[in-house]
Amino acid sequence: MGFTFLHNNFNVLNLEKSLAFYKEALGLTEQRRMDAPDGSFTIVFLGDGRTPHQLELTWLRDRTAPYDLGDNEIHLAVQADDFERAKKKHRDMGVICYENPMMGIYFIEDPDGYWIEVIPPRK
Repeated sequence: MGFTFLHNNFNVLNLEKSLAFYKEALGLTEQRRMDAPDGSFTIVFLGDGRTPHQLELTWLRDRTAPYDLGDNEIHLAVQADDFERAKKKHRDMGVICYENPMMGIYFIEDPDGYWIEVIPPRK
């Protein structure tokens, strides 16, 4: 028996703001969308166009309070083909929230406070 990674989920307060962030910061694009018939939720799956793994963004109509991310130790990781160019772009966007020069990585923060680790190409 085997399993294949499909997606990770982030719940978001402002779907349009999150979609814009992921498009600009990481180039992720909408792959598919599900809207509840009663309008109570929308789920959007984003992809990188390279791998089958997706990021699921879930928006709940009745949710008004920010999500409690605890210590925010859970994160996604992406590898940047051009690490220095990506870092400059993210610095210009003002979204770098933590840098670890010793490990050669940094993190960006999305509009809801989720962290995404950015890793250079591995040799």
